[in-house]
Amino acid sequence: MVSSVLTPVQERGRAALERQGLPTRRQEAWRLTDLKRLAAVAALPPSSTSVGRDLPAPSEGVLRLVVDGTQPSLEGQVWPDGITPLNSAELEEFLGQPLSRCDCAEAWPVQFNHASGHQLLALRVSGKVPPLELVLAGGEGLIATRVILLLEDKADLDLLEVVLAEGVSAHSHVIEIHLGLEAELRHGFLATADGQASLLAHLAVEQEPRSRYAFTSVVTGWSLGRVEPRVVQLEGHAETALKGLAMACAEQQLATHTAVRFDGPEGELDQLQKCLASGQSHTIFNGAIDVPRIAQRTNAAQLSRNLLLSGKARVDTKPELEIVADDVRCAHGATVSQLQEDELFYLQSRGIGAADAAALLLRGACQEVIEQLPASAQAWQPLNRVMESFDP
Repeated sequence: MVSSVLTPVQERGRAALERQGLPTRRQEAWRLTDLKRLAAVAALPPSSTSVGRDLPAPSEGVLRLVVDGTQPSLEGQVWPDGITPLNSAELEEFLGQPLSRCDCAEAWPVQFNHASGHQLLALRVSGKVPPLELVLAGGEGLIATRVILLLEDKADLDLLEVVLAEGVSAHSHVIEIHLGLEAELRHGFLATADGQASLLAHLAVEQEPRSRYAFTSVVTGWSLGRVEPRVVQLEGHAETALKGLAMACAEQQLATHTAVRFDGPEGELDQLQKCLASGQSHTIFNGAIDVPRIAQRTNAAQLSRNLLLSGKARVDTKPELEIVADDVRCAHGATVSQLQEDELFYLQSRGIGAADAAALLLRGACQEVIEQLPASAQAWQPLNRVMESFDP
């Protein structure tokens, strides 16, 4: 996991941060972000504490790896058939490639991760392999983790990333993924915290033709949370599914910024983002879809569904569709609503208290996304984790 390949990356990241400084509200991508909280993240010292909490037992047949920013290596790890670590030469060739192709190599969260991280987990996947679970966690302070996954042609993988945090801490995470021809990746991202920690997660995914990528994110409990999936279909003819759930309460701010680009014809996208905001919280969704002229016969659908659970909560949702191709099917929609009074009345008329009725309806709203997580996520009881964040 430790690689000298990262030394020049760290140096470039630190130089970039010195040039860029912190983001400002003049930058559209950061216009709505609580920059004071971001500055507090940047000022945190590195964490030196490994995972100290009890973890539930992994599901049967799941390979679990703990990545906490402090373990020196995974030497001695027994890898199942089909999963092998990348060697130094492969790392030098591949490192940063998906970030560049997704046009996010210079993004502030990426450079921040480069400057802070000193660990790298880089794996090659071939054929159909057992489910993989990465637990990303640590103690107080700043934790920076970086992962590379290279799926060869026709590889098949279920990946679950679980991010845990508590206390005054922050987690910076970058993952780069390449899907070869006809490769399939079902990728779950379950990130929960106790309300004090911050999260900056950046994903760069490149897909070759006839590959399938399904990403499901469930994010709750972060004082400041920002999840940024970036996907490019290199030559089209691929399938992408993005499902997201963000549950914010108290004064938390959770943001999801997605970008999908089709660099070839006959690509498909199915996207659903759900945001639930209670207390005085703030949720943000920005979904960009880029369909250049070469991407004829693209079929893309994006839906943003938001629930305001209090009069002081706030929701911002912004679709961005840039369509140059003329033979496409692209649709988007956005709704902001409250819990339906008739549904609440129906439940209360049958003896269910107001708070329990609201919680029951919320469980149903969350389950639509949560059930898309890989099967191994059930060991973490994701629905219960989300409902613990509910602030009626």
